Amino acid sequence: MEHSVQEVSFHHEPEGDVVKKIIKTTIILSVITVIELGLGLTMYAFPMAAGLKLFIKGVIVILSLLKAFYIVGVFMHLGDEVKNLIMTIIVPLLLFIWFIAAFLWDGNSWKVLRNTYHPQAVEVHEGGEHH
Repeated sequence: MEHSVQEVSFHHEPEGDVVKKIIKTTIILSVITVIELGLGLTMYAFPMAAGLKLFIKGVIVILSLLKAFYIVGVFMHLGDEVKNLIMTIIVPLLLFIWFIAAFLWDGNSWKVLRNTYHPQAVEVHEGGEHH
């Protein structure tokens, strides 16, 4: 009886597509980050109107959300899933962001009204009568 021994060895090399995807992801995230940093530094380096500063801050927030969605899609492999699963995760996240914005807006409105409304103030009309 003759025994034959075969050696099976595996050498795992990243496939070309995987390496390309990693490089593409790194470049995209790096470019968005550099744009965010450039916009942020521009706000502090140059004097500008308040409206323009607010616009730049909004652009930075949008770019940050874009990066977050891209990271979730690539690193958590959500981009490869079916549409219903993606919507199951994205819709509650968007609602949560909307709730935060609504509560901040309402809180600011309440603060402004509290600082300007004085129910004890007596209005004086013409003729010197109090009503």
